[in-house]
Amino acid sequence: MSNTDHKVILTCAQPSGQLHLGNYFGALLNWASMIDDYECFFGIVDQHAITAPYVPAELRQATYRNLALYIASGLDPEKCHLFCQSHIVGHTELAWILGCLCPIGQLERMTQYKDKTQRQDSGFIGSGLLNYPVLMAADILIYNADRVPVGEDQKQHVELCRDLAIKFNNTYSETFKVPEVYIPKTGARVRSLQDPNRKMSKSDANQSGCVYLLDPPNIVRKKIRSAVTDSGSAVRFAQDKPGVSNLLSIMSASTGKSIEDLENEFAGSQYGTFKDAVADAVITVLEPIQAKYEEIQKDKAYLDRIFREGAGAAQKRANKIMSKVYRKVGFVPRT
Repeated sequence: MSNTDHKVILTCAQPSGQLHLGNYFGALLNWASMIDDYECFFGIVDQHAITAPYVPAELRQATYRNLALYIASGLDPEKCHLFCQSHIVGHTELAWILGCLCPIGQLERMTQYKDKTQRQDSGFIGSGLLNYPVLMAADILIYNADRVPVGEDQKQHVELCRDLAIKFNNTYSETFKVPEVYIPKTGARVRSLQDPNRKMSKSDANQSGCVYLLDPPNIVRKKIRSAVTDSGSAVRFAQDKPGVSNLLSIMSASTGKSIEDLENEFAGSQYGTFKDAVADAVITVLEPIQAKYEEIQKDKAYLDRIFREGAGAAQKRANKIMSKVYRKVGFVPRT
């Protein structure tokens, strides 16, 4: 699987919450398209998931669930490295070193930190939320990744990672590659079914706005039938029709048909007919994923083996980087 001629791709996601349609079309499909051309490390970052109050048993369950869904969604463990962040020694150690180079004001200006701390219902705010971007930088730099596929909302965090890589190199000599921010041009931007001005999110308080990959067909159909639409009855993609445009995007991603072809196909149709067709298309996409997931998730020994093999490859690469880092910063070698 390892190929020194291939550039390294690193991208990670938290196991908190359930994966949804937006994750699948916006991320997982793009990740799967890369595994033949790059050496890919796909991490489940459970250490990031504890920055907010959580239930330990649910975190463990979610970590296994995400691994099974990754595989069921096309991330072939024979072609990529699937690993759990907490299984790798070095992420938090590197985060500490990078944190000592990172001005606290830069962290306080991070958009996600400001958004979460300014919410009236934010409740307890731990220092982990402030330091989250430094750990994310360590996640990337410990594998000396060439490219980091991220959504627009994570671009600022990768820019901080690039800043810290440059600062470390300037302070201690050339050590890290400065990773390239890679925002895939393909992949639907799936919006909330209840508020199409916002992206679909597993943390949405209104669960009707989010279609999860494990939702049964009757729930998928109910959510899509209840999706907000717009004034008028034309099925067309337009700025003044965000609800219908969102459903068109979802159906286009589900069927491979262009938006224009779908507009022509449903010209003159009522919204109810169109929504049923969208539901049919989404259910057709989800059925094989759910079937494979049900098969995989029962075999905990298999999932543990995938985690173990992924950790082996990830740890080997991390060790190479950390031995350089420790030497550069002046730590005495381990014996």
